[in-house]
Amino acid sequence: MAETTKDLPPIERVSPGDEAAILVLNNEHAAELSWLEADRLSFLISQAFYTRRIGALEAFIMTFDQDADYDSPNFLWFRQRYPRFVYVDRVVVAAGARGRGHARRLYEDLFEQARRAGHTIVTCEVNADPPNPASDAFHAALGFTEVGDAVIHGGKKSVRYWAKPIAT
Repeated sequence: MAETTKDLPPIERVSPGDEAAILVLNNEHAAELSWLEADRLSFLISQAFYTRRIGALEAFIMTFDQDADYDSPNFLWFRQRYPRFVYVDRVVVAAGARGRGHARRLYEDLFEQARRAGHTIVTCEVNADPPNPASDAFHAALGFTEVGDAVIHGGKKSVRYWAKPIAT
């Protein structure tokens, strides 16, 4: 039987009690995201525009707006080009929760929160090398388009930058 929205766990704000589980899930996907230590995660959450989780931790998302104190080369790329934006730094769905629409739900909720805050663009980056074709297809389906690319971390990673305009 197909799962309906009412059967899905709610989207909730990340709280300090969630940080240990987020750290584990993040670091299980460090190749796609980046490895975090506990103190760095706490700092990032304190700077975030929007952080949410689904369920006990089936999925989470962390985003920043242009005012964040954040030194990510990807975030800084957008800051140099856009006066106002929301940057999706990381979104991850636990292996056992994939295929339930969690990432799409998190993005749709983010778009609504960004609209309410007066933002008109949401941005992100997707790895080009190592490639991530599933993420490319997902972001394209949500209406993101490619707006640039870069080689970062001393040539160890190449990324493509994506943006999606949102109506206010």
